[in-house]
Amino acid sequence: MTSSLHRRTVVADTHNDLLMAVSARPPERWAAFFRERWLPQLQEGGVRLQVLPVFIDDPYRPEGALRRTLRMIECAHVIAEANADRVRLCTDAAGIDAALDDGLIALVLALESMPGLDASVELIPTMHRLGVRIASIAHWGRTPLADGSGEDATGSGLTSHGVAALREMERLGIVFDISHLGASGVAHVLELATRPVMATHSSARALLDHHRNLTDDQLRAVAATGGVVCVNFFAGFLTERPSEVTLDHLLDHIEHLVAVAGIDHVGLGPDFVREVLADVTPPCEETIHGFDPGAAIPGLEGPAGLPMVTEGLLGRGLPEKDVQKIIGANVHRFLTDRLG
Repeated sequence: MTSSLHRRTVVADTHNDLLMAVSARPPERWAAFFRERWLPQLQEGGVRLQVLPVFIDDPYRPEGALRRTLRMIECAHVIAEANADRVRLCTDAAGIDAALDDGLIALVLALESMPGLDASVELIPTMHRLGVRIASIAHWGRTPLADGSGEDATGSGLTSHGVAALREMERLGIVFDISHLGASGVAHVLELATRPVMATHSSARALLDHHRNLTDDQLRAVAATGGVVCVNFFAGFLTERPSEVTLDHLLDHIEHLVAVAGIDHVGLGPDFVREVLADVTPPCEETIHGFDPGAAIPGLEGPAGLPMVTEGLLGRGLPEKDVQKIIGANVHRFLTDRLG
C-alpha cells in the first residue's frame, strides 16, 4: 500500500522555513510552539529527516542579520533539547542514523545566503561549531559573496570572498547549496568545487522559465558532482498560473529532474512558506517577489500532505524503489556520505 511505502521510507525535506515562525515567538514559547504547531505536521507527513534553513528577512539586513542568525540557531537547539523524545539536532552521519534508529526526526541546520556573515569568511567555522552543515551564499539579490538569481543580468560569478567561502565550506565539510545562486555563480561553483554540491529547493527551468529554476545543463552538472537536486513545491516556480497549480505540475517537475539528472540525484525541497508567512508577514504584504505566497498545491500547503507526492509518483507508474529514492533515500544517502 502507498501509505506503507511512505511510512517505511526515510522521508526527507531539505527546505522548511519553520524556524522563522518558531523564532518569532518569545523564547520561552519556542519549544512548545514547535511541539504544538509543527511537530504534528512533520509526523503526519512522515518526515524523518528535516533540514532547517536559517533565513534572515529583509527588515533584519544588514544591521541585525548576525543577531537574527544566532537567535534562529539557538531556537533550533532549544527545540531539539526540549523535544528530545521526538527530534534530534544532528551534525554527522552517525548522529543522523542514530536518531533514525531511535525513531526520532533528524534535524540538520542550514544557512540560507549567510547575510549575518557577509564577507567575514572567518566566521564560517563558528557556524560549523554551532551545528550548521549546509549553506548557500546568495538569495535573490547581491551579497558580498555572490549574486543571487534575481541578478542574473550582471553575469557575475563568485567574489573573492565567495571563493574563499566555498573553500572553507569544503574544508569543514559543510555542504554547498546552489539554490538561489545566479547562473554565472552556479557555473563558477561547479568549475571550482571539489566535493558534491546540492540544490536544496530548485525546480526545472525547462518546464518553467524562471531564474529560480535550474536548466538541464545545470541539473546534469550537479548530478555529475554526485549531488542532489531537491524540487521546490512553490507554485510560482512550477507553473505560469500559480493560482491554478496542481499536484501534476509538481510531478512533471520531479519526472523531468529524474529524466535529466538521474534517479539517484533527485529529492524533495518543498519550501513550505504559506503558514510561515501567514505567521510572520503583515497582512498588507500580499506578494513575495510578485508571487502570491498563499498559492499552493491543494492538500500540499504543508508537510502533512507529503504522502500525496508518494501516491502521485506511484500513480504515474514509477517503481517503488525509485519513489523511495525521490522522497528521501537519495537525500539520506547524500547527507550521510557528505557528513560522515
